[in-house]
Amino acid sequence: MGLFERYLSVWVGLCIAAGVALGAALPQVFQAIAAVEYANVNLVVAVLIWVMIYPMMVNVDFASLKDVGKKPKGLCVTLVVNWLIKPFTMAALGILFFEHVFAGLVDPQTAREYIAGMILLGVAPCTAMVFVWSQLVRGDANYTLVQVSINDIIMVFAFAPIAAFLLGVTDITVPWETLLLSVILYVVIPLAAGYVTRKKLDRSNDHSRVAGFTDRIKPFSVMGLLATVVLLFGFQAQTILDKPLVIALIAVPLLIQSYGIFAVAYGWAYIWRIPFDTAAPAALIGTSNFFELAVAVAISLFGLNSGAALATVVGVLVEVPVMLSLVYFANRTRKMFPA
Repeated sequence: MGLFERYLSVWVGLCIAAGVALGAALPQVFQAIAAVEYANVNLVVAVLIWVMIYPMMVNVDFASLKDVGKKPKGLCVTLVVNWLIKPFTMAALGILFFEHVFAGLVDPQTAREYIAGMILLGVAPCTAMVFVWSQLVRGDANYTLVQVSINDIIMVFAFAPIAAFLLGVTDITVPWETLLLSVILYVVIPLAAGYVTRKKLDRSNDHSRVAGFTDRIKPFSVMGLLATVVLLFGFQAQTILDKPLVIALIAVPLLIQSYGIFAVAYGWAYIWRIPFDTAAPAALIGTSNFFELAVAVAISLFGLNSGAALATVVGVLVEVPVMLSLVYFANRTRKMFPA
């Protein structure tokens, strides 16, 4: 891991503090940025999201899909957890905590927005940082690439229907046009751009030019993430200052979801006797989130200063330390799995 990835939680924390401070001191600046939008999409944040997502999409190698049948068990664990379990448990936890456990602490409208943000996190499986987690557990890099590539293809078609269904179940009205536009903007277009870039760079099929290119642009991806965090917390500054416990409230169900999903995936892989270099990445992919997409869609659907946008950004804050703890646990239990 590079300096940025290793201390991402620290940078996110500093950006949260900076965003809240700037938002409180210069609210007119953030109001002006919030006004730069088209079709419910803030153009400033959209550019930052593209900067974040594009380097990840260059890593997606569609040629790896030909190897999909070589280790079907690991892929089965990943896909079932990502698409049949995780979105629904996230929605259930959101409803449990914000409509019941925390009902007296949050007004109903804001609670629904928090639930919506959590749902968007649950429907977006990780496509980028998972390469880091896989490397840290010495996972099968090629197989991880297969899993990510298939998840991205499924996401193009499944993200919008599942998100709309779960948001509808929670009585949140979702404009389909905005949701589909978000998928096109933040999944289809970056994926296509990544594919074209990879094809041009990798004509000799030695992958070295692709690796060099992604290494050069990766810092921009992290800077885009951190700039987005500053903006989002700047927009939310007054709410956070008025209700400082809100971040902790959102973090509670997110933590339960993360550790619970990992337990399901990792336990299933253990029972199924999947080799560790496949089992660990499969469980980590199922646990982590494509929070960049969740943030972008939350902004498009509910607005920059909405509770949904705040919930997705809290997901960024929670994810890195949680995933590092799970990497540590996986490495400590390596010998329990077949080599």
